[in-house]
Amino acid sequence: MNVAPVLHVDTRMSRARVELGELGEDLACEELVRRGYAILARRYRCRCGELDIIARHRGALVFVEVKTRRDARFGGGVGAMTALKRRRMVRLAHDYLARHGAAESACRFDVVSIMLDGAQPMIEVFENAFGVD
Repeated sequence: MNVAPVLHVDTRMSRARVELGELGEDLACEELVRRGYAILARRYRCRCGELDIIARHRGALVFVEVKTRRDARFGGGVGAMTALKRRRMVRLAHDYLARHGAAESACRFDVVSIMLDGAQPMIEVFENAFGVD
């Protein structure tokens, strides 16, 4: 009889990732507000997933993905935005727009990349990081 091995899950690691993500979102919100964004929602959830930040900036509704890294081993934040992640973000944006009666709003997708490997966090905001195909 073949029995699948039991995998031990280190919950400290997943909690550390959650805390890193929360720190990144806090830093991203501070930077976005500094740049004139009005934060409307954080961690918007529906059955297809979660949007990190929803904001309004220069008349557009902005859906923001935050990518936080402790070092550059796995590349920067924008490079982590695979086609699958972009499609999921677009689906989430459609859900938000439909639920909030904002289907006619001008929209864009921004990415905030945060690198925490120095004394000060390096924060980059990529406006209109990708379009809807």
